[in-house]
Amino acid sequence: MPNMNPKKTPIPEQEPNVRNKNFDEVALGYTEAMAKEEAERCLHCKNQPCVSGCPVSVHIPDFIQCVVKGNMEDAYKTIKLTNSLPAVCGRVCPQENQCEQKCVRGIKGEPVGIGRLERFAADWHMKNGKEEKVQIEKNGHKVAVIGAGPAGLTCAGDLAALGYSVTIFEALHAAGGVLMYGIPQFRLPKEIVQKEINALKQKGVEIKTDMVMGKVLSVDELFNMGFEAVFIGTGAGLPSFMNIPGESLIGVYSANEFLTRINLMKAYRPEYDTPMIQPKHVVVVGGGNVAMDAARTSLRLGAEEVHIVYRRAEEQMPARREEVHHAKEEGVEFNLLCNPAAIHGDENGKVQSIECIRMKLGEPDDSGRRRPIPIEGSNFKISVDCVVMAIGNSPNPLLRSTTKGLEANRRGCIVVDEDTMQTSREGVYAAGDAVSGAATVILAMGGGKKAAHSIDQYIRSKH
Repeated sequence: MPNMNPKKTPIPEQEPNVRNKNFDEVALGYTEAMAKEEAERCLHCKNQPCVSGCPVSVHIPDFIQCVVKGNMEDAYKTIKLTNSLPAVCGRVCPQENQCEQKCVRGIKGEPVGIGRLERFAADWHMKNGKEEKVQIEKNGHKVAVIGAGPAGLTCAGDLAALGYSVTIFEALHAAGGVLMYGIPQFRLPKEIVQKEINALKQKGVEIKTDMVMGKVLSVDELFNMGFEAVFIGTGAGLPSFMNIPGESLIGVYSANEFLTRINLMKAYRPEYDTPMIQPKHVVVVGGGNVAMDAARTSLRLGAEEVHIVYRRAEEQMPARREEVHHAKEEGVEFNLLCNPAAIHGDENGKVQSIECIRMKLGEPDDSGRRRPIPIEGSNFKISVDCVVMAIGNSPNPLLRSTTKGLEANRRGCIVVDEDTMQTSREGVYAAGDAVSGAATVILAMGGGKKAAHSIDQYIRSKH
């Protein structure tokens, strides 16, 4: 009989006033008993609506049924049929807007905790499973993948499984993209990411780091080296700023730089000599997941006071509800319906305060959210020694500016055929944030999976 409890089985977490002082993972994960209890809430629907909400079409009821029966390794293998990075997706996917949103149990209660169960199955495998030696017969064809983020890793893994010799070219010194430099350790441990990457290497994927493509090598040169197709998954690494006075002061960071120094370059650990201000009073501008990450990270660096400044109301925040909830629990203060007008510094050029103006909501704009309108004369200041701008990113123009025939839109995103992910140039495919602008890990993975299928068809058609 199904477990008809209308609420999800709670997942153990560190206490807020303990976790806001360390970089250990916040959610501790299900025990086997908890996982079975939650899995028994699944009705195993015949039409499987949850699967339609998953960008990589994980066989969700099937893997959950394996958990019910205690076949944890089979649960993991079922997820891996379509998802290259289950331990990652179980932690950072916005399931509430995807698979869980379609769950029938959500009509009269809470949906099944699909993400929690995916994480459990992946973690169980990492602890108990045995890695099988993968023997894949090579088909004699080479594909280049630019960018070792979620889109590139997924595309590479799917192509390698089909027998292609795949080489990933990554600009940074470590593979993983946003999984390594963007998402904090307390949400996504880097050891987990590394294990997922190692599994791809077992398939024969070669990863070359410190390769800034467009400078070190061009797309044309890759074709000249014998690669028959090129996939671009370079992400959206160019940060946006507001162009207000004071953004060049010492102590103003883009969220990209702030999080990269901490996550990838380990600035929070004393044995690393990464230069980093140790802030005491921080304002993070923005209302997305990146803003929550920057704010919660600031607390863990020892900040005494951390503010989120966001120009709309809480219900318009794009961040996951879970991330907002965790930030509030940990002590982040929310200044909603406010927008920065200027940043002020001292005589040494260091940040001293941020001036904000209060806002009210008007009619909806193109995004469907009500447009924020400044309230004249409502300016106020917050004393700070650090400001983090987390208002979005766009694709870096380096690669497209050095690649002939690669069409981009006005936002700098590479234009592709949505059915095939092919760009305006033959043999070149793209997906992820380089195409969509900053989006989610799982959507990037879905694009990488679609591109791998198209690349396989393209190369087959030429032989």
